[in-house]
Amino acid sequence: MDFIQSYFQVRPADYSDIPAIARITREAFTEYAKMSPHADPEALRESEEDIKRDIDTKIVLIAVRNDEPVGSVRLALDAEKKTAYLSRFAVKVTSQNSGIGKSIMNLVDEIMKKYGVKSISLHTDSRLTPLIRFYYGRGFYIGSTDS
Repeated sequence: MDFIQSYFQVRPADYSDIPAIARITREAFTEYAKMSPHADPEALRESEEDIKRDIDTKIVLIAVRNDEPVGSVRLALDAEKKTAYLSRFAVKVTSQNSGIGKSIMNLVDEIMKKYGVKSISLHTDSRLTPLIRFYYGRGFYIGSTDS
């Protein structure tokens, strides 16, 4: 039974996922803002129309467990430069540390290989040790910091 309860899938998002993506993003970035008091995440101000535009112009993935959306991420590809920018990576607070984030990033890795992407970048608060550990574990490194 534990296996069935822990089963989830990661797939491309569509318009019907927009409300769930908005909820997951708001919840995760509200927690991010609490942990990083100087942060003012733009993600907390985005509209469902912004998410729709991202679905139209980026790769937007959603993780679903037992028909419940529990995570999402967005990727902007630059095919010419062979680069990508990862944004709005969010896992529902009650689903964190359950492998969902790793599974989302595994699919990101596959997509990057498929498109021949040589580097991927993102922004996060370097003072948030759990996030930094997660990204380091995925092969990311800190390229620069802002004060």
